[in-house]
Parts: sequence; C-alpha cells; structure tokens
Amino acid sequence: MKFTQSVIAGALLSSASWAQAQPVWQDFSVTGLYGENYELIAREDQQTTVTLEYAAKLNYGDVFAFLDRTDNDVSGKESYFEVSPRLSLSEVSGQKLAIGPIKDVLISTTWESGEGFDNYLYGIGLDLAVPYFQYASLNFYRAKNDSTKDDYQLTFTYGVPFKLANEEFLVDGFLDWSTAEKNSHASELNWTTQYKWNLGQHIAPGTRLYLGVEHSLWNNKYGIANAKENNVSALLKYHF
Repeated sequence: MKFTQSVIAGALLSSASWAQAQPVWQDFSVTGLYGENYELIAREDQQTTVTLEYAAKLNYGDVFAFLDRTDNDVSGKESYFEVSPRLSLSEVSGQKLAIGPIKDVLISTTWESGEGFDNYLYGIGLDLAVPYFQYASLNFYRAKNDSTKDDYQLTFTYGVPFKLANEEFLVDGFLDWSTAEKNSHASELNWTTQYKWNLGQHIAPGTRLYLGVEHSLWNNKYGIANAKENNVSALLKYHF
C-alpha cells in the first residue's frame, strides 16, 4: 500500500476514537435482498445480498458501517464494506456551527474495500434540517482510489418515516455522484432507495422488522460507460 494510502487509512481508523466508549445511541441491522435485474460486468443477472449495518451517534461525531456479501452466477460470492466515521466540528470547537438548514459541519471520511481494491474518501459533511426527514446529510469527498485515478464524490443520505393509518413506513437511502476521469472512468450516479413497512410493530412493541423493496438506479455502474442498472429487489430487514 502506498504511503499516502496508509496515512489516510490510519486517519479513518483512528477517527472513531474521538468519542467515549459508550455511544449516545447505536443500531445494528441485518438485511436480505434478492433481485433479478442487476447490471453486472458480464450481463444482467440474479443476485442475493446479505448486508450487516452498524450506525452510532458518538459524543464528537458519528459512524456508519456496512458489509455486503453478494452471490450471483457471474462473480460468485464477493464481499464489500464501507466504514464512514465523521467528526463534528461543533462538538470539537464548542461553537454551534448552524445556519439556516445546516445543523452541523463535520469532517467526513470513508474507507471502501472490495475484492482487490481499497478507496479512501475524505472531505466535509453537512447535517441538514429538512421538514419531515428523520435525517439528511450531504458529504463532499475527495477520493483516493486504488485502481483508478482520483476523483470527487457527492453523497446525499436521507430517511423519511411516516404513518398511514396505524402502519409505520420508512423511506431511506442514498445518492452518490462522482466525477469522470477522462476515458478510464465515466461519471457515476447511484441512487438507491429502500421502501419499507414495519411488520415488527404487530409482533411486539418496539420491534423493527421491515418488509419492502430496494430500488437501485445506477448510471455508468462501476464507471463503465453506458452500464445502466434499474433494479427492484425484494427486501427483509431486522434491527436488533
């Protein structure tokens, strides 16, 4: 690994140490997905995915991490993970950095790792106050890529809970947009949203067992020009 990559990786791993051991809150979940219209390197194909997720609010920031374990006929079984710790400049400085819809300004980092590659992203994040949204954030990254030239990325994450009659629903997801790198890597846009109904409320109070679908729109998937995915996957998700 190159020296600059080692430095960035160290920063990513150490940035979670700002907070005390006990999180303000934390959440674990496991998700199962099945879809039949994934755009893969060779062709569109069926795919099953098991995802483990962890999210926590810490005294001086937050952290989100997930691990995907996918299985399809083209690539077989593969693993991919991301770890995204963020440092709150409001908490560190003791000054509330809020104006208009901006609730906080953060230093944002992400480590992406898959089969044979590691990418390191670093930049600035904005937590936003948006009516009806449980959370919304914008992160502006510079990416230090392992297998392609460096680029820039914008990530928007969001969650919107709502009720119909007494039924609980949640719409959440992310939008990633990254810049092109000449002829080697096309500009990507990945918009993935989960639409979920909480079956768990009918099992026991406070239980979160979601049924729903995940919709993925991905233009120039993996930076491959004209590789377009428009896929709906069946979803089952349980929060511990």
